[in-house]
Amino acid sequence: MIAIAKPVIDELEIQAVVNVMRSGNLAQGDVVFDFENQFSNHFGNKYSAAISNGTVALHIALLAAGVTPGDVVLTTPFSFIATTNAIIYCGAIPHFVDVDDKTFNISPQAIEEALIKNRNIKYLLLVHLYGQACKMDDIMEIARKYDVKVIEDCAQAHGSAYNKKPVGTFGIGGTFSFYPTKNMTTGEGGMIVSENEDYISYCKKLINHGSTVRYVHDVTGYNYRMTNISAAIGLAQLTRINKMNELRQENANYFLKHIENEHIILPYTEVGSEHIYHQFTLKTNYRESLIKFLTEKEIGYGIHYPVPINEQKNVIEYLDFNKSELQSTPVAKTLSEKVISIPVHPSLSKDNLEYIVETVNEFKP
Repeated sequence: MIAIAKPVIDELEIQAVVNVMRSGNLAQGDVVFDFENQFSNHFGNKYSAAISNGTVALHIALLAAGVTPGDVVLTTPFSFIATTNAIIYCGAIPHFVDVDDKTFNISPQAIEEALIKNRNIKYLLLVHLYGQACKMDDIMEIARKYDVKVIEDCAQAHGSAYNKKPVGTFGIGGTFSFYPTKNMTTGEGGMIVSENEDYISYCKKLINHGSTVRYVHDVTGYNYRMTNISAAIGLAQLTRINKMNELRQENANYFLKHIENEHIILPYTEVGSEHIYHQFTLKTNYRESLIKFLTEKEIGYGIHYPVPINEQKNVIEYLDFNKSELQSTPVAKTLSEKVISIPVHPSLSKDNLEYIVETVNEFKP
């Protein structure tokens, strides 16, 4: 079976973990702080705060941006549930706006339409989906016009950029995930980035029990700290992330050049967006048939995502409890019925690539 995802781990990561284990300093310490600095240096943001996973990175990023219970946060319905759950953790209200039918990213037009209808909305949580940056020039112009704070979910976009500007540097803050399926991993882990030093300092306080001085607590915080063990893996991954992204792009370009099937629509890349292909996602009217065919041919696949977030039971019940409106997002609904991702990870061999192309081209519903 050709796996849909596979982390790149070798002796470099193993030895890094062994070194930390032998040091005896396992919890948050100098290795974490080094990882934060190296992450900023590598990806072009000024300040970084390491955290235990990508979901809680979103939670803290929203809190530090000023989100409080009852606030309305614009967001996408076409993402992993963590994006919306983080809003719910804050006691805030997710307001879903539809996505673009070509990039699957949040639609700037839909954002502005929502803001025209509700001038009290002051926050936007967007997602750079599958490794492709949103149309950030348009979005930031709208955000400035309506005085909206932007938080970027970059969980799938390590190294992506829009018009050469790195994701995570447009809004007040950006978040990354290091789950094993992501473009780089620490096992579990995340990072919050910002151009604003005070913002990151407050994030770090919230991550560490609301404390900057030991046993002195200014605010109610959380224990969301990253360990030195995770950070050691992250430092090793930073040395290879550029190459891993290049391989993803090479694999994707091979597919774009060689896959030809009238029943399948290939991914679209927006002008100005640097796509680093966390996923290579096809669109088809015959998904169930394609799933069966790929399974028979022992090719892994993923459905990202089969149910829009605004149709998830926990979200519906939360909005109902808060007597809040549930928005209709027809594009996201249609995509959820048609998308299917095929392997694009950097561990694919030339034989794997050729076999995947041959199989997809052979498919008939």
